[in-house]
Amino acid sequence: MADTASALPRSPADESKEERQPDLSLILLLSVFVVATCGLVYELLAGTIATYLLGDSVTQFSTVIGTYLFAMGLGSWFSRYVKRDYLKWFVRVEILIALIGGTSAASLFLLFTVVEDFRPILYSMVLLTGFLVGLEIPLLIRILKGRYSFGDLVSNVLTYDYIGALAASLVFPLVLVPFVGLVRGGFVIGLVNISVALLLVFRLRKDRLLGPERLAAVLVAAILLAGAVFSEKLQSISEAQLYDDPIVYATSSKYQRIAFTRRNGDMRLYLNGNLQFSSRDEYRYHEALVWPALARVERPANVLILGGGDGLALREVLRNPEVEKVTLVDLDPEITRLFATVPALRRMNLSAFDDPRVNTINDDAYTWVRDSREAFDVVIVDFPDPTNYSIGKLYSLGFYRYLGRIVAPDGLVAVQSTAPYIAPQAFAMIGDTLSAAGFETRPYHVYVPSFGDWGFTLAGKKAPGELAAPLPEDLRFLTPEAEKTMYSFAPDMLASAETINRLDNQALVRTFTAEWRRYGL
Repeated sequence: MADTASALPRSPADESKEERQPDLSLILLLSVFVVATCGLVYELLAGTIATYLLGDSVTQFSTVIGTYLFAMGLGSWFSRYVKRDYLKWFVRVEILIALIGGTSAASLFLLFTVVEDFRPILYSMVLLTGFLVGLEIPLLIRILKGRYSFGDLVSNVLTYDYIGALAASLVFPLVLVPFVGLVRGGFVIGLVNISVALLLVFRLRKDRLLGPERLAAVLVAAILLAGAVFSEKLQSISEAQLYDDPIVYATSSKYQRIAFTRRNGDMRLYLNGNLQFSSRDEYRYHEALVWPALARVERPANVLILGGGDGLALREVLRNPEVEKVTLVDLDPEITRLFATVPALRRMNLSAFDDPRVNTINDDAYTWVRDSREAFDVVIVDFPDPTNYSIGKLYSLGFYRYLGRIVAPDGLVAVQSTAPYIAPQAFAMIGDTLSAAGFETRPYHVYVPSFGDWGFTLAGKKAPGELAAPLPEDLRFLTPEAEKTMYSFAPDMLASAETINRLDNQALVRTFTAEWRRYGL
């Protein structure tokens, strides 16, 4: 017997009862909306997590989306073998998708540090989810067949499907990621997904045919609800496996996952799993980043810091009594808030954000620099490594040309430029791109124990000269003698870049990723 409303015999009592039940057609059309929304969110979750854990956002999203769509095609093709009991099969598919998709984010984070090769698990999960989503729409069309004309049926299904896709594309970046988080967000979307199955098995007259499905839907809903409640605990477990030291604080901002670890007095900041600093040796990095530029400008009255939301480069800039104004532009307000308000973090930057000379701006550095008309004597560029294309644009020819417009004629720029030993071509490409933008450059490097040998690039409209002012005597690492040694490179750190980094090629991201991957990093 076909398990559809039109195939079931009706008695007068049944007819009367069904009039009091929700209309099956409307429920199923709304299911199309839910299916489309949840299915796309699962796809976006997989792509985002792959980007966080594997880097190279374009490659990860491209392969995840391609795999997902291919799997949907397989699911649609396979639906031809479902010959009867369409409603039962639809409910079963909904239960499976809710379980697999809803737990996918937590599963991927937990398994990343356990398995040797993460990619087979990632793409297996994407394939399975896509296959099940591909089954849903053909089953819904068969259930609704006979209730609408063919034209109205196709029109209604596609309309709800596309509206659901729009809803997912807005909810994911604007609500789910910034306010719910990836792990809890997966469970929440799974609960939305399972609500369709629950509605069907509990509210329709035919629920007597769906006894096992009713039990399964309740169990899956309970699992997803528990996951949503304990999602922070699950996130902590996965992060504890990822980091060597105990986590003392972790949160998700609109832009990234923020985690602090601490052991024996050493506090470390990780963004999306990537180490940003260690409190034991960050002074080496920040003194080397700031002072070669700051001490070469005779009167650095107006200073710009791009990135550096931890305030540690800011701390160094404020040591110079010649500095009258500092503008700090960092994308993530959560980072600047933490380092401006948390006592342990304020001690690290010496409460730099409280200094009246400081103006903190939370904005995208690319657009801010593009739109700025102010001239700066010194610019400190402290962006993360170019692990994805959204960061790679901040190392591009176009960005450096915009930067050149706001640097004073005698001003200097210092750019964090990654590890010259591990990634010599990427290091060279940053310098070559600055040169192509009209800067005279001088590369240098310093050993930072928590990072290894780290590189920087000094750049100006004129060739950077010698120190114009003495270095502060209270610096912990940098002395005039140590400063001179930073410009000498061993032969194995030198390489030629094949091209410069432009917005339309993003060669730096690909080069950086390939070089670091050779070291298993």
